[in-house]
Amino acid sequence: MLSTPVLSDEQIDTFKNDGYLVLRQAFDAEEMTRIETWARELVALPEETGKHWVYHEKSLKGDDADLISRIENIAPFHDGFAELSSVLKAPVAQLLGEKSALFKEKVNFKMPGGDGFKPHQDSQAGWDEYADFFISVLVSIDEATEENGCLQMCGGHHQRGLFKSWEPLTDEDMAGMDFVLCPTEPGDVVFFDCFAPHASEPNMTESTRRIYYATYNRASAGDHMAQYYADKHKSFPPDIDRDPAKEYVFRV
Repeated sequence: MLSTPVLSDEQIDTFKNDGYLVLRQAFDAEEMTRIETWARELVALPEETGKHWVYHEKSLKGDDADLISRIENIAPFHDGFAELSSVLKAPVAQLLGEKSALFKEKVNFKMPGGDGFKPHQDSQAGWDEYADFFISVLVSIDEATEENGCLQMCGGHHQRGLFKSWEPLTDEDMAGMDFVLCPTEPGDVVFFDCFAPHASEPNMTESTRRIYYATYNRASAGDHMAQYYADKHKSFPPDIDRDPAKEYVFRV
């Protein structure tokens, strides 16, 4: 069994003030060996309709290589990630002040040539249709550095709430924001709320930078994971389920 991270009162206060919290070495080397193995298992699994969702992207290195960008909807089909998402419920519950329910999860692979993400708030992706507040947790599987596109967080601005759904943050929105590099080592965990602005740069190194993300809402707000993925499948399905005659656009 994986160990369960436990947060101190001081860490909970930091999260409330900044909108995010970095917890170093939440999982030890042995646990990370298991999680890293699970990530490799995901890539080796065949892409099948009705199973985990695999998304691809073209490399930015100019070689037009086909890359796996991320894999979503994992826990229902992989016991290891089901365990990890369950373990992370406890510290999230500490931050929420009540039990948490899994909303969505994924592994971002960011392979060599993999793209980054423009500054955004997670709730800009229409999450307010399901619940009013979410907390995401990342588990760093590989070392994430400035060079390979580590997370960049902006503290304090989560208190401004949602800017606008379905659009990245504008220059006007970001006036006065300071995005801070948040490098992580394997086993480090970062918590951030759905209004905390964040971003990342492309990975132009020769090594893959894998990060697991799980997102939770208050249990009292309901269990929305199945409905979320059913709705998302209509507008942005995994590559294997796509209509070749249709164009799919990732907006936020």
